[in-house]
Amino acid sequence: MDFILSDDLKMLQTTVRDFANNKLAPAADKLDQAQEFARDNFKMIAELGLTGMTIPSKYGGGDASTLALVIVMEELARACASTCDILDAHLALCSEPIYFYGTEEQRQKYLPPLAKGEKIGAFAITEAEAGSDISAIQTTAGRDGNYYILNGTKIFITNGDVCDIAVIFANVPSLGKKGMTAFILEAGTRGFTKGKKFNKLGVRAGTNCELVFEDCRIPAANRLGEEGQGMKICLATIDRGRVGIAAQAIGITQAVLEKSTEYAKTRVQFGTPIGKNQAIAWMLADMATQLDAARLLNYRAAWLADQGQTFTKEAAMAKLLASELAMKAATQGIQIFGGYGYMMDSPMQRHFRDAKLTEIYEGTSEVQRMIISRALLR
Repeated sequence: MDFILSDDLKMLQTTVRDFANNKLAPAADKLDQAQEFARDNFKMIAELGLTGMTIPSKYGGGDASTLALVIVMEELARACASTCDILDAHLALCSEPIYFYGTEEQRQKYLPPLAKGEKIGAFAITEAEAGSDISAIQTTAGRDGNYYILNGTKIFITNGDVCDIAVIFANVPSLGKKGMTAFILEAGTRGFTKGKKFNKLGVRAGTNCELVFEDCRIPAANRLGEEGQGMKICLATIDRGRVGIAAQAIGITQAVLEKSTEYAKTRVQFGTPIGKNQAIAWMLADMATQLDAARLLNYRAAWLADQGQTFTKEAAMAKLLASELAMKAATQGIQIFGGYGYMMDSPMQRHFRDAKLTEIYEGTSEVQRMIISRALLR
């Protein structure tokens, strides 16, 4: 097993890190405070070819691996977790399922503008009564000739307020409990409206809103996969999304470690830098060790995905460890910064707020433990 990144991946990492340091980091706090979609950031990552990087070049993408995407998302999140979140929803959750499960006509129509960043993608499964239990969705899709009539409401949809294309899930009533079906929805479709935006604790420039369907007529040609195949599509897509959220959590932790280490070198108390104190030094040592462990777990999951192998358990492990580490590291970062760490102008407060979401979306930590334990006990 090779633990060394290839020269191409190292170059990609350096390029995106420089971009993130110079373009994303300076604006991250302002975007967080404004709580508006980071449209300029989206345009910039599109210009870099990141918005379609894992999509084949025949559809306007970059032919990149899942591992390459993980590396990119780490670097984006290290500077601005919201931009990483936007990319995950756009690429891993919207464009990739269209590529993996769409017809050739659907690929030709939807992937090029998504890959080039000309259109923004979203993914809609969550409902008021269907969070961790996605089988409980109430949105319905009744067949009416060459159309499906959708009724229902989705909530907490990342990129929802700005999306041009969304992969959505609804139940076909005639199929009973096995009726979950996926659809490709275009903004402007009659009966589809974007509802209220949500006031989030963190990742605030990755905006969320409701998507509302009232007798929304979607052409049958926009069904993604077959009727009843929605659960399979959703779970497979979320597996890939979990690798992305693990990368986001790793990027947040990397930022916390770097800032905490620098502060520990320069902050003097009792006549010596606080990093000389074992209590602080060991916090940093544990943070760095666990960060490497999380990163390697996530690289393994990404590698398995690239080999076409099953990686559900491995993605859950990576997401669980990385997200809980991000929250722990951000808490310790505040502690290392002391009173200043608790102030809203501290570099720690945004990382702390952003980290919490990684323990919740794409499956809570409790759901990840359920997935892992079921795999072990099967």
